[in-house]
Amino acid sequence: MSYEFLQILWFILIAVLWIGFHFLEGFDFGVGMLLPFLGKKDEERRAIINSIGSVWDGNEVWLLTAGGATFAAFPEWYATMFSGFYLALFLLLVGLIIRGVSFEYRSKDAAPAWRNRFDWMIAIGSFMAALLLGAAFANLARGVPIDENMMFTGNLFTLLNPYGLLGGLTTVAIFLLHGANFLGLKLEGELRERVNVFAKKLWIGATVLYIVFGIYTYIAGFWARGFIDPGIAPIAAVAVLLAAGYFINQKMEGWAFIMVALNIVLTQVTFFSMTFPNVMLSTTNPAYSLTIYNASSSQYTLGVMSIIALIFVPIVLAYQGWTYYMFRQRISTDKKTLVY
Repeated sequence: MSYEFLQILWFILIAVLWIGFHFLEGFDFGVGMLLPFLGKKDEERRAIINSIGSVWDGNEVWLLTAGGATFAAFPEWYATMFSGFYLALFLLLVGLIIRGVSFEYRSKDAAPAWRNRFDWMIAIGSFMAALLLGAAFANLARGVPIDENMMFTGNLFTLLNPYGLLGGLTTVAIFLLHGANFLGLKLEGELRERVNVFAKKLWIGATVLYIVFGIYTYIAGFWARGFIDPGIAPIAAVAVLLAAGYFINQKMEGWAFIMVALNIVLTQVTFFSMTFPNVMLSTTNPAYSLTIYNASSSQYTLGVMSIIALIFVPIVLAYQGWTYYMFRQRISTDKKTLVY
C-alpha cells in the first residue's frame, strides 16, 4: 500500500472513531444531563441511570481509541491539538471523571441528599463534556491560530469565542435530544411518556440551534474558503433532523432515534469533509495548517497499525454489538431489577 493511501486511510479511520464516539456517547451525555429533570422519584432516576449503566464506560473507550489512534498515526496533529487545547481537554477529563465516579458511588448510600448530589454531578459532568467537545470541534472546523512551528498560539479563551460556544451549545442540545430518544426506547410506563413530552420540546430548541449554527458554519467555513456548494452531507443532516420531529410527534421512538443518530453522523462527516486533507486549519496562515501529509507517522508505522486494526477492530465491534444486544430490554422502575 502506498504511503498516501495509508495516510488517507488513517484519516478516515480516525474520523470513524470520532463519529462512533459522538453517536454512542452522545446519548450517554444526553441521558446524564436529563437525569435530574426527568426523574422525580429515586427509583425513576435509578431507572434512567440503568438505561446506560451497562454501556456508558464502553462508549467512552471510543474517545480513548480516537486519541490513541491520532497519537500513533498523526503525532504532529496529536501534539498540536492536545497541547494547545490542554485546559479545555483537562476540563473535559474532569467532566468525565465526575460523571464516572457519580455512576459508581450514587447508590452507595440511601440518603436522599447523597443521591441528589451525585445526580447533579452526573448532569454537570455530562454537560461539561458535551459543551467542550462541541466547542473544540467547532474551532477545528473554522480554524485556530497555529504558527510555522505547528504550535497553537492561542489559549482557552481563544476557543471560547462566540462561534465555539454556539457549537458547544448546539452539541449539548443535539445530545439532549439524542438522550431523550434513547430513553424513549429503554424506559416504560409513565416515565416513558414523560420522556416523549420532553423530546418534543427538546427537538424545537435543538433544531433552531442547529440551523443557526449551520448557517454560521457555512459563512465562516465553506464560504470563507471559497466553497459555494457545501455538498450533500450537511443538507441531509438538516433533513433528517427535521424528519426526527415528525417521528417524535408520532411516537415512533425507533425512527426518531435513528434520525437524530444520522444527524450526528452526517454532521461529523461534514466536519471531516470540509477540513480534508487538513487536520488542523491555521488562521494565522493557511500554509501553517497541519495536513495528513505533514503530520503523519512513517509509512512503516501506518502499515503495521493497519494490520493490527484489521484484526482487532472487527472483534471490538462484535463485542460491543453483543453487549447492546444482551442489554436490549426495557428498564422498569421496579427496585428488584435495578442495579445502579
